[in-house]
Amino acid sequence: MRELDLEIPAPEKWGEGLVSIEAGSPVALDVRVESVHEGILVSGTADAEYVGVCGRCLTDIAEGVEVEFQELFAYPGEEATDFEVQDDHVDLETLVRDAIVLSLPFQPVCQPDCPGLDPATGERMTTNTGAEQREPLDPRWAALQGYTTDHDDEAPRPDVENTEES
Repeated sequence: MRELDLEIPAPEKWGEGLVSIEAGSPVALDVRVESVHEGILVSGTADAEYVGVCGRCLTDIAEGVEVEFQELFAYPGEEATDFEVQDDHVDLETLVRDAIVLSLPFQPVCQPDCPGLDPATGERMTTNTGAEQREPLDPRWAALQGYTTDHDDEAPRPDVENTEES
């Protein structure tokens, strides 16, 4: 058994979409390598920082991501496996890349309660300090705009005619 602490640069951009791990950014690995009967068992954690944009307000974000992984690298044999020992070495790149990319957020946000962009102006709603904008009034509801419930008792009521037929 061996335990290793490594910091390596990401060989290429990992991830697509709103956030990704940039090529050359550091990836910290804390790895435990154990020899077992079937092959080499690799377990550990990987830490990196993803960069991208918020899915709601499109501001730049950079957050840390930490993932755990464990995989058996089998000795070459008759059975096909996803990961094999090659010349007494194991290649962790695919294992670490897959673990990190699968843990990246699909809809990242700059803060949990990010309100996003104002649909009317396109500005970030957190920085918009202007007066609160009202939604455009549908002309079909314009007649009800002056109606309030505050003065129901004081408002004159229209005469209700009895239209019942005898």
